[in-house]
Amino acid sequence: MRIAVLGGGNGSFAAAGDFALQGHHVRLWRRDAPMVAQHRAAGSRIIVKDAQGRHDAQLELVTTDIAEAVADAQLILCPAPAFAQHDIAHALAPHLADGQVVYLPPATFGSMIFAKAAYNAGNRADVSFAETGTLPWLTRKHGPFEVAITIRAKRLPTGVFPYRNAFHALTVISKAFPDAIEPCGDALSGALMNAGPIIHPPLIVMNAGAIEHFERWDIHKEGTQASIRRVTDALDAERIKVREALGYGPPHFPLAHHYASEGEQWMYGRGSHDRLTDSGDWRERLVLIEHRYMREDLRVGLSFLISVAQLAGVETPLAKAFLAIGGAICGEDFSRSGRTLASLSFGGLDKTALQTLLHEGFQK
Repeated sequence: MRIAVLGGGNGSFAAAGDFALQGHHVRLWRRDAPMVAQHRAAGSRIIVKDAQGRHDAQLELVTTDIAEAVADAQLILCPAPAFAQHDIAHALAPHLADGQVVYLPPATFGSMIFAKAAYNAGNRADVSFAETGTLPWLTRKHGPFEVAITIRAKRLPTGVFPYRNAFHALTVISKAFPDAIEPCGDALSGALMNAGPIIHPPLIVMNAGAIEHFERWDIHKEGTQASIRRVTDALDAERIKVREALGYGPPHFPLAHHYASEGEQWMYGRGSHDRLTDSGDWRERLVLIEHRYMREDLRVGLSFLISVAQLAGVETPLAKAFLAIGGAICGEDFSRSGRTLASLSFGGLDKTALQTLLHEGFQK
């Protein structure tokens, strides 16, 4: 299958390398022209390291031309941070074609940002947009063209926009992630599976003092203590109440399963947290007010969850508290600068109108 991967971060390199190793034809797009030139000079290859050793993955193309990257691609994967979605969606919008599937893992309703950008650009191609609840790899780059994959996802609950295209979209995505894709309904259901805004706000806020004090800190090891875990479970209960109020059924992928050694498998499977901390890749220098857990998962992710909860009529006191505290740490009002249904131009829709849009898509 021909796959385009957008971005130059950890997830994009894991995706491009892993897909190439599976035998797919992979094109990698990123905006950093000097790094693209270096990558081409190095043979357009990615070294993938995992539990089985080192693997040399050959890409078909590395480019700064997004039109060239996505031409004839069946699947377009964009694991970029939520705060980069608007710019990438704008660049991609004119180049999408009938039958293509854009997959964002995860996205915080970013699938709708990409769909709306295409519509606003006058592109009426029948394109499917999908998102899931986590990045499909626990991964870190170990060099400019080398990436380590600690864990590959086992279950990826995936929502599709427009939902009427779900069968086609899930069929295409499943070719890239065999036996891992699990349908979970429409794009909002997929957005409400996002694990980052649940796991990461308690970690980044409740460990703020240690993060600022220590030069290097493993937030998933030293920072994941029993008291923080209890708060995470309580925050996750708010997410699940929102899903239930909107009529989304189980499985809800509760985060307690992420830490469990037995029972129901979560997205990364059993024992994933232990393997993550054993890897050592998350012992790093953290800049509290700049970290992705703060700027994306807390500012964007929790503001979105709170917005959807208000539509559903569900109280989210913990989510609101973390949003307020995170904003105070950063000297910013996250309730204003974050992501909401209103900021995405869907604030005027009631539940019925939103559900109709999610199923049918934008009017041609």
